[in-house]
Parts: sequence; structure tokens; C-alpha cells
Amino acid sequence: MRPFDYTRAENTEAAARQAASGGTFIAGGTNLLDLMKLEVMTPEALIDINRLDLAEIEETDDGGLRIGALVTNSDLANDARVREGWPVLSRALLAGASGQLRNKATTGGNLLQRTRCLYFYDRAMPCNKREPGTGCSAKDGFNRILAVLGTSEHCIATHPSDMAVAMRALGAEVETLKEDGSTRRLTLDDLYLLPGDRPDQETVLEAGELITAVVLPAPVEGKQTYRKVRDRASYAFALVSVAGIVEVQDGRITRADLAFGGLAPKPWRNAEVEDLLTGEAPSQDLFNKAADLLLAEAKGYGANDFKIPLARRTLVSVLGELTEEAQQ
Repeated sequence: MRPFDYTRAENTEAAARQAASGGTFIAGGTNLLDLMKLEVMTPEALIDINRLDLAEIEETDDGGLRIGALVTNSDLANDARVREGWPVLSRALLAGASGQLRNKATTGGNLLQRTRCLYFYDRAMPCNKREPGTGCSAKDGFNRILAVLGTSEHCIATHPSDMAVAMRALGAEVETLKEDGSTRRLTLDDLYLLPGDRPDQETVLEAGELITAVVLPAPVEGKQTYRKVRDRASYAFALVSVAGIVEVQDGRITRADLAFGGLAPKPWRNAEVEDLLTGEAPSQDLFNKAADLLLAEAKGYGANDFKIPLARRTLVSVLGELTEEAQQ
């Protein structure tokens, strides 16, 4: 690990100013420290934000929740309000990492964790995400865990977060603070960038821009679930995951909010799939059509070809689970 400066920010404004000058925020550090040890990331300075007042979960006026960026994954997953009103989020969090890591990992850090592509971590191999213009070793290499949707010729990495997939399905928004003191609110779709020809640019956040909170809208009607398919039962990243919220009334689907993990460079959501399902009676034929639409532009790269039929089966199964009573 290369030498670096370390400071503790006393307030959010100071943290943003310090980071804008070349520093990197650190909270739980569960991903950042590993990357620093491997010299994949080499920040000149770390700004510790753990003392900032960003660790509360507060109810909003419209019945939602405002989750501070420093709320740990464990605290968020086990919050009684989250478990009751947004159970898909609790389940997604509990499906991620290990208990020890969830005790340290924070809400803001989870959103910004980096890909687990093996070539991103291996400095001996070309990687456009790590060093733009050097090439993508994964396309013709070992790409079993990598993306089949939203890729480009420059990068096929996947986003690793479980939490972000559930938050995308829930329509969560991210609040940020910039260096100049201005704030903004971003949807998760707007927060994350697809790789295009600059896979090193993963989000729209500017230098020094600090995530301060995530806002969940009020709970909605319908059944919620999070299905994660992985190589082992714990401490493994998703090969395919589905966060689903489906409501059925009078034998027809009136809500279908679906987000997918393990398939793309960011938590994936397809409005056309949701529109196809809405207003229809649940059936295997309908679910198969939804899967066809979701995966119409999916592309495997050899070792990850299996993800396409796996995603199909997972989506069909999740939709069956969420509409089981209506089909009886």
C-alpha cells in the first residue's frame, strides 16, 4: 500500500471541500482498503467521514424513509420499519457479504463499491476500467461472473451491490452535497453510468460530491421478494438476482417493479418489461414473454453464456412466487 494522508472531516461541507482537492472518502472501507492494498486505487489522501451526522434513519413527511449515508448495512437490514414496509431491501442486505462486513459497510459505500471483475483487480492485466485505453481482458478471458446486458466493447464488468438492486426496484433516490455547498437528488438510474467508451467513469458524481442520504418513497401495496442465485449460500456475489414488487388485484397485475443484479454494469431495470406485465393476468406464458423482452439484447461472452437462461428461469420463478395466490 502506498503512503497517503489521513484526515477526519468534522462536517459535511469540509469533507466535500477536502475530497474535491484530490482526497477519497472512507467510511467502512470494506472495499476501498482491499483496492488500496492491491494498488488498484491509490488515493493521495483519505477523508474519514465516520464522525459526520449521517447515521440516522428518519421518517419523511410522505411516509418514506431518509437513510443516512453512514447507516450500516446491518442496522438498515434490521430496522423494524424497513423489515415491515420495505422487506425486499432488508432481504437484499442480508443476502450480501457476511455479518462482520455488514456491521462495517455503509449505505453510501455500498452504492459506490467497485466491480469484482478479476481483471480489474489484477494490475498485470489490461483493464479499461482501471486504465482507460489499455483494453478489456475479460471479453476473451474468464468472464463467468460478468455482465450480459448494458455492456460495451470496452467493458463487461458487473455492479456487485445487492442493496442497490432492491433500492432500484423501490425507486430510491440519492441525496448529495457538492463542494460549493449545493445539493441534488438523483435516481439510481441517473447516478450510475453505463461503460460506453469510458468504463472508468462509473457515476455522475463530481469531484468532492458526497452522498449524504438515500430516500425511499412510501411503502406500496403488493408482495416483495429478493431472489439471489449464487455459487454458494453465503459470502458470494450474485450470478443473477431479482428484486420484485408485484401487486395483483381482481386477477390482474396492477404493479410490477423489477430490478436485476449480476447482469449489468449497474442495477438493471426495464420499463418495457414492467409495462408488459401490468394489466395482464399472471400466467407462465406472460412470464416467458417478460423474460424474452428482458433478455432480447443480452450477449454472453463465453463463460457467462449460462447467465442468459439462468436469468430467464429466475425471473419466471420470481414472478410465479409473487403471483402464486392469483394463479390458484
